[in-house]
Amino acid sequence: MKLSLARDVTLTPVDSGAVLLDGRRGRYWQLNQSGSTILRKLLDGESPDAAATSLSAAAPVSEAQVQQDVKALVDALSAAHLVEVSP
Repeated sequence: MKLSLARDVTLTPVDSGAVLLDGRRGRYWQLNQSGSTILRKLLDGESPDAAATSLSAAAPVSEAQVQQDVKALVDALSAAHLVEVSP
């Protein structure tokens, strides 16, 4: 899976995580630190499983839960047309 930001979407780091700006619709989306970390790893080419493994190693959460969270984040960002997912 390859993940990229959709056209006209920018990602800006902030102290609490990151903000996505959808320039087409003029809407902001805020990600907490975990969501920001996951998104950056996926944008850098890591697989969802690898991103989940590294995040679960750094947090007191099971890898299965993090895998579900990664999938939910990708699904939500994709449904909002903020990212593009390709095989």
